[in-house]
Amino acid sequence: MMINISYLQEIARQLSLSLKQVTQVAQLIADGSTIPFIARYRKEATQNLDEVAIAAIADSCKYFADLEKRKETVLKTIEGQGKMTPALLDRIQSCLDVQILEDIYLPFKPKRKTRATQAIERGLQPLAEAIFSQQATDPAQLAQSFLTEEVKEVKDALQGARDIMAEWISEQEEARQAIRKQFHAEAILHARVLTTKKEEAEAQKYRDYFDFQEPLSTCPSHRMLAIRRGEKEGFLLMDINIEKSLAHDTLTHLFIKQHDACAPEIRLSIQDSFDRLLKPSIENEFRLAAKQAADEEAIRVFAENLRQLLLAAPLGAKKVMAIDPGYRTGSKVVCLDAQGNFLYNTTVFTLSAHQTAEAIETIQQLVQKFDIQAIGVGNGTAGRETEQLVRGIEFGRAVSVFMVNESGASIYSASEVAREEFPDQDVTVRGSISIGRRLLDPLSELVKIDPKSIGVGQYQHDVNQHRLKESLDAVVESAVNHVGVNLNTASKHLLTYVSGLSATLASNIVAFRQQHGVFTNRQELKKVPLMGPKTFEQCAGFLRIQHGQHPLDNSAVHPESYAVVEAMAADVNCTLAELLSNPSKRKSIVPARYTNDRVGMYTIEDILKELEKPGRDPRPALTSFHFDDQIKSIEDVRVGMVVPGIVTNITNFGAFVDIGVKQDGLVHISQLSDSYISDPNQAVKLQQQVTVTVMEVDVARKRIGLSMKGNKDQQRAHPGSAGKQAGKTMGKSADRGNNTVRQNNPFAAQLMELKKKFKDS
Repeated sequence: MMINISYLQEIARQLSLSLKQVTQVAQLIADGSTIPFIARYRKEATQNLDEVAIAAIADSCKYFADLEKRKETVLKTIEGQGKMTPALLDRIQSCLDVQILEDIYLPFKPKRKTRATQAIERGLQPLAEAIFSQQATDPAQLAQSFLTEEVKEVKDALQGARDIMAEWISEQEEARQAIRKQFHAEAILHARVLTTKKEEAEAQKYRDYFDFQEPLSTCPSHRMLAIRRGEKEGFLLMDINIEKSLAHDTLTHLFIKQHDACAPEIRLSIQDSFDRLLKPSIENEFRLAAKQAADEEAIRVFAENLRQLLLAAPLGAKKVMAIDPGYRTGSKVVCLDAQGNFLYNTTVFTLSAHQTAEAIETIQQLVQKFDIQAIGVGNGTAGRETEQLVRGIEFGRAVSVFMVNESGASIYSASEVAREEFPDQDVTVRGSISIGRRLLDPLSELVKIDPKSIGVGQYQHDVNQHRLKESLDAVVESAVNHVGVNLNTASKHLLTYVSGLSATLASNIVAFRQQHGVFTNRQELKKVPLMGPKTFEQCAGFLRIQHGQHPLDNSAVHPESYAVVEAMAADVNCTLAELLSNPSKRKSIVPARYTNDRVGMYTIEDILKELEKPGRDPRPALTSFHFDDQIKSIEDVRVGMVVPGIVTNITNFGAFVDIGVKQDGLVHISQLSDSYISDPNQAVKLQQQVTVTVMEVDVARKRIGLSMKGNKDQQRAHPGSAGKQAGKTMGKSADRGNNTVRQNNPFAAQLMELKKKFKDS
């Protein structure tokens, strides 16, 4: 990664950060530090920047590194043509915007044969120069001297000159910037249906866009992606237009300095240049920019939903039974121990009238045999009926029952990961195990599944897949490191997301653990093959060892800071164990006494917070939830009903809520709160338990409209929404982070707005 002072200054300006912060982050990343590590353990260097700001700096550094590479190509090409001048060299070297660089390069860029190059080959460039500079008193008379075997008539010579002038105009920086400015101010997005496709059944899902237009600057991301999907599938056409006459006038003002005999020829060149060259080129720029902005917003929504889902409340170390409901083939039942290890499986027919009693007896016996403390029921087909049956079983003691979101469980069950974990079990058993493990610890299980299969995205298949993967991987990494990982129980899949660990190292850790037994202290990590000093530095603080030799090994205190805590214990006359267990001892610590050139107050404050509750899981406790027993299908839903539900997905236009039927209902953003909100996340979080009022039921289209207005006092934050501390890490400087998007997409903010309602869902 480059460390160029002019680029670093520009990044600092764009992100409203100090040059020192940007420089330190850039250097740390260049040295191999991860974003979670920098955010957690290098706060003094960054002045307490969070992950969003650090990621924005990293993205900007990559942008400028790519810009530097592009400059090398541009310089080499122009120098090879012998056209480099000191002024041009200075402009290229000082350029900080890739779009401006491309404008500078355009006249020199090797191009395929065009009408202009053909005219130049016929010797018409001097004629074009004379007309364009408005030095010819009579263009037609001057054109006579350019007639040849290839250019037989005056009209052909003038046409060739106009072709050359049209290309010059389209390559002028000033012209391109003027047209861009007009696009920014007034571009209209127009979508229309292909006449030949209008009556096709598949096209009807796009009927809202059969003849649709709105300002590009106000088009929300989900609508942009919907229109582009319709275009890709061959049902819609999309254009981005500006007022042609105004564009012509703008260019006329730039290139026609006087009304003489040359002016009409230049005017014709201007019109041709705009219609044939400039407009398509700038429109393509704006199509790409609008797509990038829509992608970034959709990815942001997906990433935020994924973060909340990954940080959903775990049940914790309890013995569980998991049931994957089914009608024809029965319900698959598995029993797991408190660590999620597979113990037993069977099949029961919970929904068969003549076999229900047998199913109940089997479940009762398994609960007793394996000392089951909680039962998780998958929320797929027949989930509600199975949950009600299980809730009605008498176990003689308290056994909690939970509905578990099984999205992606089938993907996992057929994956290589599942085959490796359970080679002797079929896909149905693997899926049930995954449901049970999700109940125990959602994070540890969901990391095994492609995030796109979890079902919390918005147009995830339409966005840039590379960018989506980068973003979602970063979210998973952030969530895993925020929670911390038990070194002695974590799977290699979970370990892969720990700061600094590769898939190879994760496998090596598991292999070392299997060969030598559990780790008893963090220092033993250094014995793992390929574990170097830098990698140990990056990962050690995020790995936990319960009941290890060193009390701090089960905390987020980094080994590099153990000496600081030991000094604290010595100063207050106690052992490390006493310091962790005795609040009065901790209160007597004077934080300022332990700061030095390397350890600052940010680190000391983090250490003291960790000493209060070492090894604590930042996720809250799981609470039970029960749907309304009156509702089992959409036909049971009536307007005016007030029912409980769980938020299953959040989009820019609202939140989807499961009220116990197959189809989730939509709470539009305007119905989420009694007061105005601009972002649904201001009102709800994923997996939050809410009370909703049914506003609309469309059985034919399988749509349910809901409202949370007036139900505020009844809303209850579900533990799954809690990752609030991680929200501080990943979200409190979202504006700074979004600057990375804005620098390349000036109207990205407007594209995030929403005006249309329920039909856009």
